[in-house]
Amino acid sequence: MIHNKLLGDFPREVKILVASSFFVAVGFGIVVPAIPLFAKSFGVNNAAVGLMVSAFAIARFCSGLVSGKLVDLFGERIVFAAGILMVSFFTFLCALAQNFQQLLIFRSAGGLGSSMFSVAAGSIIMRSVDDDHRGRAQSIYNGSFLIGGIAGPAIGGALSAISLRAPFFAYSSTLFCAGTIGFFFLKSGKRSHIEKQEDAENMGISEAIKLAPYRTAMILSFVTSWVLFGLRSSILPIFVTEDLHSTTAIMGFGFTLAALVQGLFLLPAGKLSDTRGRRAALGIGSTVVLAGTIIMVFTIHPWMYLFAMVVIGFGGAFLSTTPANIVGDVIRGKSGQVIALWQMSGDAGMIIGPLTVGFISDIFSFRAAFAVSAAVFSVAVLLAYRLPETRRSHLPSS
Repeated sequence: MIHNKLLGDFPREVKILVASSFFVAVGFGIVVPAIPLFAKSFGVNNAAVGLMVSAFAIARFCSGLVSGKLVDLFGERIVFAAGILMVSFFTFLCALAQNFQQLLIFRSAGGLGSSMFSVAAGSIIMRSVDDDHRGRAQSIYNGSFLIGGIAGPAIGGALSAISLRAPFFAYSSTLFCAGTIGFFFLKSGKRSHIEKQEDAENMGISEAIKLAPYRTAMILSFVTSWVLFGLRSSILPIFVTEDLHSTTAIMGFGFTLAALVQGLFLLPAGKLSDTRGRRAALGIGSTVVLAGTIIMVFTIHPWMYLFAMVVIGFGGAFLSTTPANIVGDVIRGKSGQVIALWQMSGDAGMIIGPLTVGFISDIFSFRAAFAVSAAVFSVAVLLAYRLPETRRSHLPSS
């Protein structure tokens, strides 16, 4: 009954993506806390750990436009399934890595597949749902990641205590399940009724980049990825274990709390984005995440870390979908490369963020790295209050 209530108004494609993304999320939540710790076990410094996190995003970034072109040529289903299965294979090889160099190569190779399935999934949702329901559709899709990932970090923390390789084996298995679901059940995204009425042609990158909301969405993705993904996936686990002198279980519990809070508020955030507009959702999310990042600067006890993660999780509920909604509002047609370029801006945040905070934490301190991240993220707050509403007025020509 709950399943029908949540998904009954959305196309079949969204329902399949929700099922697939659940399995991706379970494994991703398990492996995220283990990545920096596994890299650290090879005797490298924090900057090298940041490079490990960034390498995945670098591969995604370099292959983004290629993935978009593949979506335009072969359709979302093939690209989605093939991408997930690629990540599954290279994650399995990560578990077998014998040194830092091997781990870096295998993790980077997985980024190629990640680019493929994320661009394909984004294309399906943006094309299948109209702008009055897009926020909720994105929330449900991202919510499936969070529901699957709520238990993931806690499981990953426990598995890491046994073996730092075990989370990678688990992630590879869940990815294989997700890729199988996508291949056999997913269909390429169908145009929404608005696109059918307009008989719209695909939008090119040169046209999209001229739109102020699209450029804003790219900047927002960059700074959001820096904090919500890059910072949390690189030095934060090390900060908890080395600076706060806490355990991997507490570290994993903090990640689980953030995912739980984000999941609880994701649907209300999507509904607010659809009813009150993207600007309102963006203003709330950016302000709250900035506050959570500032709290992390002054964190000296594990309970302060947990509180900061709760705050960031609440703000993340609004930020995790709004930039995608903005892009979905302004694109026209399939536009795989336009979607890919926007996702590449988020990948750039995951590249530059971990490298920067890793370097700063090595030279100065963890708190200095958090402070720099807060300063960078303040750009999101400024942009949120300058954003023109995109929910109903798409393009200058409309």
